[in-house]
This record gives sequence, structure tokens and C-alpha cells, in this order.
Amino acid sequence: YKSTVWPYLLHQLARMINDEGQTVDLYIPRKCAWSNKLITAKDHASVQLNIGHLNEDGVYTGQFTTFALTGKTRCFGESDAGLDVLWNKKKADEKASQ
Repeated sequence: YKSTVWPYLLHQLARMINDEGQTVDLYIPRKCAWSNKLITAKDHASVQLNIGHLNEDGVYTGQFTTFALTGKTRCFGESDAGLDVLWNKKKADEKASQ
């Protein structure tokens, strides 16, 4: 291949295409639920938590809420308090919508 064609072919191989033929991004960045900052790909201390929903009897309903936290938030020890505030806010929003 000529040097001008090779980068084009490499770009074509690196694309991800769904069943409809649309190009899908290879990386979708996440945002911290507490600090609202972007979680980079190199933030290996970040976590994403799925918190399950329970019914009145304490049985898992199959639904969950996802929260992502940056490594910096966890390092400062703010993740526990932040998660508590976020969960209480979510519960209040659900009660207000019902």
C-alpha cells in the first residue's frame, strides 16, 4: 500500500459499526455523579456502582441505578458521603414524581 492509503485503511479497520451500518464511537466517556467531572480512560481508581432496587419486602426487583465516581473523589474520602447524598436525592426525586 502507498503511504497515503495506509492511514485511511487503518482508520477503516478501527471503526465500530452496528447492525444498521452506523459508525459507533469506540470510547464513551463517563462523568462523575458527585463532582460532575469527566472520568478519563486513565483514571484506574474510578468506580461505577450499580445499586439494586428493592421492593417493600426487601426483594430485588431487577432494576438498578448506576453511579460513577472518579478516583480523585475516592482518594479524598468524599465518595461515601457523596453517594449517600446522591441516593437520597434520587429517592426524593422518585417520590416527587409519583
